[in-house]
Amino acid sequence: MIKRIKLRTLLIGGCITLFFAVLMGRAFWLQVVQADFWQAHAEELWSTKKPLPATRGTITDRNGDVLAVDAPAYTVAVNPEIINKYGLQDEVVEGLGKVLGKDENELRDIVNAKKESGEYFTQREVRNEGWKIDQDLKDQVQAFIGELKEEHQDLQDIGIYLIKDQKRYYPKQSLASHVLGYLDREGKAVSGLEAFFDEQLKGIDGSIEYKRDGRGIEIPKASEIYNPPKDGKNLKLTIDYTIQYYIEQAMKEAYDQLQPISMTVIAADPNTMEILGMANMPTYNPNEYWADVDQKNFYNHAIKSVYEPGSTFKIVTLAGAVQDGLFNPNATYRSGSIRVPGQTIHDLKRSGWGEITYLEGVKRSSNVAFVKLGYEMLGPERLKTYVDQFGFGKKTGIELPGESKGIVDPVQQADFAAMAYGHGKLLVTPLQQIVAVSAIANGGKLMEPHIVKSIADPRTGETLNTEPKVVEQVISPDKAKEVGGYLEQVVSDQKIGTGRHAYIDGYRIAGKTGTAVKVVNGQYDYTKQVVSFIGYAPVDDPKIAVIVLIDEPKDSELGGGTAAAPVFKKIVNQTLQYMGVPKKIDAGSDAQSKTAASGPKVPDVGGLPVKQAKDQLSASGISYATYGKGTEIISQFPKAGSTLKAGQFVYLLTEKGSDINVPNLQGESLRDAMEMLSVLQIPVSAKGEGYVVSQEVVNEDGGRRVILTLEPPDKEETPPGDGQAEDAGDGGEKGDDAGENATQDSP
Repeated sequence: MIKRIKLRTLLIGGCITLFFAVLMGRAFWLQVVQADFWQAHAEELWSTKKPLPATRGTITDRNGDVLAVDAPAYTVAVNPEIINKYGLQDEVVEGLGKVLGKDENELRDIVNAKKESGEYFTQREVRNEGWKIDQDLKDQVQAFIGELKEEHQDLQDIGIYLIKDQKRYYPKQSLASHVLGYLDREGKAVSGLEAFFDEQLKGIDGSIEYKRDGRGIEIPKASEIYNPPKDGKNLKLTIDYTIQYYIEQAMKEAYDQLQPISMTVIAADPNTMEILGMANMPTYNPNEYWADVDQKNFYNHAIKSVYEPGSTFKIVTLAGAVQDGLFNPNATYRSGSIRVPGQTIHDLKRSGWGEITYLEGVKRSSNVAFVKLGYEMLGPERLKTYVDQFGFGKKTGIELPGESKGIVDPVQQADFAAMAYGHGKLLVTPLQQIVAVSAIANGGKLMEPHIVKSIADPRTGETLNTEPKVVEQVISPDKAKEVGGYLEQVVSDQKIGTGRHAYIDGYRIAGKTGTAVKVVNGQYDYTKQVVSFIGYAPVDDPKIAVIVLIDEPKDSELGGGTAAAPVFKKIVNQTLQYMGVPKKIDAGSDAQSKTAASGPKVPDVGGLPVKQAKDQLSASGISYATYGKGTEIISQFPKAGSTLKAGQFVYLLTEKGSDINVPNLQGESLRDAMEMLSVLQIPVSAKGEGYVVSQEVVNEDGGRRVILTLEPPDKEETPPGDGQAEDAGDGGEKGDDAGENATQDSP
């Protein structure tokens, strides 16, 4: 009996000892051997790490107008569990469907969504109509939530939520969309500058990590690990919003009238090769890139499309012939046709114009003249050298994705002959064309084009500026000037000049038309053409170079001179006035001109107090107009050093133009009205001729536009304009609409 008790005691004691041994071993294993693993696991349970998203960099035009920016957004979400619990399905589906424009059947599927277990979800986002909506739509959803809560006052949660987020916003809507590109709904950069500079723009996300207690509440004194976000860099473009606006408005009118497959316009400063404007039609709105848009609308023809340029390319042949001393404007040749190995080449007028001079051949855009200049005089090898030096057959290096390099691949003698007048085995981009003609305008320098003016780091303030870059001196300055003189006659000769429809009274224009027949199934189809006009102005001091290209206008009889040149004319005329470039008075048929009566040089009053600036201008005998309510001058127009025309005002701004009311322009001439509005960077369109009789301010593409109505003055009355401005002197307010924003004074 005692022995049995002892055995039982030993057995129980052994079991207990073994249990504690196993327990101690397990504790040792967990606390010593696996200590690091379990420590990390524990920290995961009581630690929380929150991402801190970086703000994507802002994109602005050259004057600081915002073109792309991160903006608050809201995502609509629903709680199927709550909605079904309280029987709100029909009300939620009907109400949200109306506000968001969401299909009710799709919305009902979201409201009734269940897990695999059969339980309702507690949160489902309403995509895509309710995803990252703007403030206006958010307010409408918020109002609907309020109405629903009012109807069901016993419910604190009706199952509809607004989750704060952010999205990319393009305040100018479709303006410059092919340049900017866009971000998709997931925040991925898809095209344009957004894609090309994605790494610089998106920045680096940060995070914050902190400890929390068992209830999930942050422990205030616990150690935190804070990694601040690094916001993206800001891009300032060479694009000018106002010039871009002028381009797109002129394009829309022509596009609606001509109904082409596509249309492209590029404007550049030929002295720096900064792109002032770039646009394509058809286009799209990057804020709603998904909304009923064909894929072809996203294509940036300006840098991607290649085409046989036609007669605009004759500028290269002419430049080479002039540089090599082979072009004699008074020498003659027989027009009509010319035979080259394997082919006979004809002028547009197949019978020709008889025996004409080479200068007349340039004005008439004679193919025969340029075959003789390029193929016979320069020769194939020398012609090919000039084509290469002018940058064709290689990328320009602009800061945009997907640029094409084109094709320059003549093989047969007929290919070289065709290349002399812009056809054959020669394909170019519109951008290559504008770079080449800018080399003529700026004195023979082929320059690298740029669309980004500077990149700024908002954290450090460091700014990287893009400097003008000369690639090669392709022709000498004096020869470039000579070529410009011949191209000017293509426009100024109103009888035979093919570019006469680009003529602008008061501005000297150099340009060239182009009509290239398209190849269809290996054969030229004369019903399908690419028409274009390229040129620059003013000839004696170029400020802008523009190419207009129209692919297959509906009327195949329209060439570059009748379809594209008027678009060029409208853009250049508006832009030069916006730039403050004075018009000149024609002095006769010899194309010489003289500057209109002028006044004193404009002093630099930027940064001065308003009173001091006014006193300085008055002392110089200069009339002025002030805009804004600030205490010092932040900008002026015309710029310091400019020579004033008789009766011209100096405009002084004490605030940003976007913050200033549009002044009353009644009685002003179109020139003065455009000057005044260009200071405020407000686009203008005008109807009629004469002086302003009424004005309308409209909101368009995220900005303001002024529509002016003009009428000729009554012959028995004194014309308004400069005289009225004089009467408004002594600090008097200019019109009822101006209020405190504008005063004009005369000394």
